[in-house]
Amino acid sequence: MKNIPFFMGCSYEERYFMNDMNRKEIEKWRVLSTEYLFKDPWFTVKREKVELPNGSVIPSYYVLEYPEWICVIAVTRDEKMVMVRQYRHGLGQVSYELCAGVVDPTDNSCLEAAKRELLEETGYGNGEWKQWMIISANPGTHTNLTWCFLATDVEEISSQHLEDTEDLAVELLDIQDVQNLLMHDEMPQAIHSAALWKYIALKK
Repeated sequence: MKNIPFFMGCSYEERYFMNDMNRKEIEKWRVLSTEYLFKDPWFTVKREKVELPNGSVIPSYYVLEYPEWICVIAVTRDEKMVMVRQYRHGLGQVSYELCAGVVDPTDNSCLEAAKRELLEETGYGNGEWKQWMIISANPGTHTNLTWCFLATDVEEISSQHLEDTEDLAVELLDIQDVQNLLMHDEMPQAIHSAALWKYIALKK
């Protein structure tokens, strides 16, 4: 008979606490100097000289500063998922994504920014909203977080209100269609994919 780990019958919180008791303490790096190479309202690059806990020094470590980002899993009353399709110049391709954007200085909260972006980009709004997950694009270089929200029972309440630099199509897809896009690597935006995989996993 195989040995069964003693923690199999424990809750997540109990397992986490037991793991924490044996967890190696990880210390922060010490910043020795900081130099800003580029500063823009939507993108800032700084070079830091840092010292690791073991005494090793990295003379040039580059950190990217962005505002907070948001994305929205929006689902209509008849279980259609509100997706957008647009060209992304970095990869040079058109792909499906969630509605997403930047938290503006005029937004009072990330939730307010998410509601604003969904209405502007898709024309959908109302419904029930809740925070879904908080995720980082790359904790090694990015200082910001993406706040993902789940909006259910949304409805079309206006037309799109796009900026001059935006050109996107809105499509309503079944959850199976979205899962197929994910399975075939047709949604390269990793943050959006992570939020959607969590949604699909919890729906089953």
